[in-house]
Amino acid sequence: MYPGTYADTTPDKAAIIVAETGRVVTYAELDERSTRLADVFRAQGLVPGDHVAFIADNTPEVFEVYWAALRSGLYVTGVNNHLTVDEAAYIVRDCGAQVLVVSAGAAALAHGVAQQCPDLGLRLAWGGPVEGYADYEAAIAAASPERPAVEPSGADMLYSSGTTGRPKGVLPNLPTHRIDEPGDVFTAVFGPLYGFDADTVYYSAAPLYHAAPLRFGGMQHRSGGTVVMAARFDAETALAHIERYGITHSQWVPTMFVRMLKLPAEVRERHDVSSQRVVIHAAAPCPVEVKQQMMEWWGPILNEYYSSTEGNGVTIIGPQDWLAHPGSVGKAALGVLHICDEEGAELPAGEIGTVWVERDAMPFSYHGDPEKTAAAQHPDHPTWSAIGDVGRVDDDGYLYLTDRKAFMIISGGVNVYPQEAEDVLVMHPAVADVAVIGVPDDDLGEAVLGVVQPVEGVEPSADLAADLIGFARERLAGYKVPRRIEFQAELPRSAAGKLVKRRLTEMYR
Repeated sequence: MYPGTYADTTPDKAAIIVAETGRVVTYAELDERSTRLADVFRAQGLVPGDHVAFIADNTPEVFEVYWAALRSGLYVTGVNNHLTVDEAAYIVRDCGAQVLVVSAGAAALAHGVAQQCPDLGLRLAWGGPVEGYADYEAAIAAASPERPAVEPSGADMLYSSGTTGRPKGVLPNLPTHRIDEPGDVFTAVFGPLYGFDADTVYYSAAPLYHAAPLRFGGMQHRSGGTVVMAARFDAETALAHIERYGITHSQWVPTMFVRMLKLPAEVRERHDVSSQRVVIHAAAPCPVEVKQQMMEWWGPILNEYYSSTEGNGVTIIGPQDWLAHPGSVGKAALGVLHICDEEGAELPAGEIGTVWVERDAMPFSYHGDPEKTAAAQHPDHPTWSAIGDVGRVDDDGYLYLTDRKAFMIISGGVNVYPQEAEDVLVMHPAVADVAVIGVPDDDLGEAVLGVVQPVEGVEPSADLAADLIGFARERLAGYKVPRRIEFQAELPRSAAGKLVKRRLTEMYR
């Protein structure tokens, strides 16, 4: 299934709704415009396996680019529109894009990238003029609306978020099926699991250059549902959108839950969110207390999965299983889990180590970087891959994530996983956001530092720092508690809600 399927059967149905304005893009419009754009790509000489990139804010045209590439057998790469010119240009060059499509909302960045990437074959811009780019609307208006007899399937080639270093391009194996044939593995896993169908009204406020928002939006179009997309996340506005559009399915990251929970009770109670049947969250481990409070508010409808941009595996856990196994991210639904020590030896149940996923074949490579690809493969099992997460599996096969391997602190010879202290401190009423990092220490090697963003109206102070340390000490072993607290007006998070800890470690080291 793909947009063309529903353009033929339900052409006037909303494929996309812009949450802030109510603008509707029908399946007929999405199908025709992506067909025309695919014709533009072919006229440019692109063939299956070539690359298209986009730089844009959250607008429906992103899905036109996505489907034009996928129905042409191309790779499509979304570029974070919050990057610097140098960072964005690196990705455009690294992915080998022959076409760059941008929105006027990212005009300054797009112009800078064009200057650094003069060899791009075609540059198009929608939403207004962008220097160095041809008009998107004029290009698709002049193209053919006729579907080719055969439309091969393409794939997204997205970049890791770069929270611990330079982003890596994740190159999946190109599909062998046609776009109108079943074969998308993520749709096969998540579609039946979450009940995605023609009646689904799916809400997403996350940026479309990230894997989950783009792929899950695409899954709705494969299922005939409607995507309600917001330009950005705002806690109270999101609640209003759920009520206004009768949202049945939604996806979030834990930071969004925290910010909604910290709204005043009267604000939360003002909005009816009872239309929701399935609430999905991922991207980062969710503190147990946060998830418990969300369940009390929204009901036992929270579903969690653990995966990655690499797509090397998937674990899933439903609300009832989670209540029986609080803190778990579930059992394997794609791949087989293995927990290994530093030498690659498999550990027994309950032991903490690197999370490896076994598949029939290595499902991805890092574009243009065989060394990074090799580093992601187990030394003795070439079909096992790891992306740097640390965790344990219990006797029943449930995975519990401990932290990213790169974030682990070694203090006085003891491993400290920052996530534990972060999960505690974020529940303090004065804390809007928190990161725990290791900083150099002459005595311990590394000392545990907490960096806190206070809630609006709370002033940083030595008394508040002492209160936070005491709050953590009541709930954690002493070695896990930050030795000191620093304050920042805002912590560096990606638009997908992930902490960019490398910026903090650079600041405090």
